[in-house]
Amino acid sequence: MKVLIINGSPRPKGNTSVALDEIAKTLEQEGINSETVWIGNKPVRGCIACNNCSRKPGACVFDDDVCNAISAKYASADALIVGSPVYYGQPNGALLSIIQRSFYSNGGNIAGKPAAAVAVCRRGGATAAFETLNLPFQMMNMPVIGSQYWNIVYGREPGQAALDQEGLQTMRALARNMAWLLKATGGKPAPGRGDEPWTPTHFIR
Repeated sequence: MKVLIINGSPRPKGNTSVALDEIAKTLEQEGINSETVWIGNKPVRGCIACNNCSRKPGACVFDDDVCNAISAKYASADALIVGSPVYYGQPNGALLSIIQRSFYSNGGNIAGKPAAAVAVCRRGGATAAFETLNLPFQMMNMPVIGSQYWNIVYGREPGQAALDQEGLQTMRALARNMAWLLKATGGKPAPGRGDEPWTPTHFIR
């Protein structure tokens, strides 16, 4: 089984990487493979609600950034972990765009699979960013993996997250919980809606 880890920081070797590397190392110790992909630091488009992906599911109509390359990895992943730095109490905007576009265009390949979010910050705003990252998982029937505390690591200067002993312990506990669920379920996605047709409703008649 394999966990796809998305590093949503524009810095490839910053504090978000420290936190995610701790998870990957622990997953390996638990016998679970992982692949970490970095979103990079080049421009990422936002969704323009063109809905073209509904007519051609599996990819966003915009193919000039990293979104579709990451989305293509969903099919071969058994679980997902997304990490982000905290900007103004929110996750990195580029990462949010990738999640929104890839889930909308290729959600069938990630729905029902266990997921976890990790927020890394200097001081405050981590819980708000953490909650924001978890919202799409819950809409996709994805079991959300917790830890001994919220999945948060602290650090300002590059590498300082390695000094957050409790934060790294939280990452290891998160990884062990993820490994436990994957082993317990054999990597089978949660049924979610299953065979029951979706019943969308609106508040305006």
